[in-house]
Amino acid sequence: MLDLASRTVQGKQVHIAEMLSQSIALYNDLPYREANEVGGHEGVFRTSIPAGSWRGYNQGVPYSKSTTAKFRIGVGELVDYSQVDRTLAEDSGDIEQFRLNEDAAFLEGMGQTLEQTCFYGNTLITPQEFMGLSGFYNSLNSDISSGGAQNGANVLDGLGTGTSNASLWLLCLGERSLYGIYPRNSKVGLTMEDKGDTTPAFDAVGNRYEAFTSWFRCQMGLVPEDWRQVARLANLDTTAAGLAGPNAFDIFAGMAEMAYFIPALGNKASGISKTDAPTDSVPSIRPIWITNRTVRHWMDVQAMRGRNVLLQLPDYAGIVTDTWRNFPVRVSDQLLITEARVN
Repeated sequence: MLDLASRTVQGKQVHIAEMLSQSIALYNDLPYREANEVGGHEGVFRTSIPAGSWRGYNQGVPYSKSTTAKFRIGVGELVDYSQVDRTLAEDSGDIEQFRLNEDAAFLEGMGQTLEQTCFYGNTLITPQEFMGLSGFYNSLNSDISSGGAQNGANVLDGLGTGTSNASLWLLCLGERSLYGIYPRNSKVGLTMEDKGDTTPAFDAVGNRYEAFTSWFRCQMGLVPEDWRQVARLANLDTTAAGLAGPNAFDIFAGMAEMAYFIPALGNKASGISKTDAPTDSVPSIRPIWITNRTVRHWMDVQAMRGRNVLLQLPDYAGIVTDTWRNFPVRVSDQLLITEARVN
């Protein structure tokens, strides 16, 4: 009855202020492909190319070939149940509205979990989820011989220390660059199934009662097929000694450098409009900048102080959108300001 009383005014259900709602950006923008395996996705990338040999008269040249390697990305399954006591729903006067009010919270909460996992998922800690971007781009060192990772070349140091750091990402979304996957022969996105009142509910001591049940599920993974199509500006110190201080890191200088990490972004962004690979995915990518509210605020501050004319508000896909070098700047509340330093 406390549940019912907290959701009604003068006997009628009222609008619930969603004070726990947050901005979800990447999950909404991400393109999806069907995985080529039941529990994951396997792909191939090139690791070396033949350079050819200079030849003189009466001189032979050796055979050569390119080399490739395989990668495999797993799929995670996020599941939850919403159960509403049947009598409680009936006493509300509007069963469907009561269930809808409750189910909306599950949609919001699971959406936030999926967005957070896209950035911070770590299968080494939680094997059931999928690996997020921070798990792939977690080193400034690109020297493999010294324990680094090749994609460390696309991680820029914002010079912050400690555990009060944030990141700004440049993501080139596309079905051959960065995309989401869903299991083969299944559905993409968050799905809901109305179980009615046939699924049993149990109280804290195991006694059964009648309840309306909704089942929610999302199966997905994140695939950075071409690691060059993602860049991370890590270690942005959000404290008074960092972005709020007198010697703050120049965010726009960092973004300009990140734009040149990407193989090709077009004439308006980097001036590099093509590569020499005939099947490269350049024409199909959709770049976005994405960060949290704190870094976004300091972008505005630095833009006003430096009169940065590249930060604009044009019409993007019919919607007025902040852009920098013609790419939309998204805000995700799942990007933290408590990141540990990336070394």
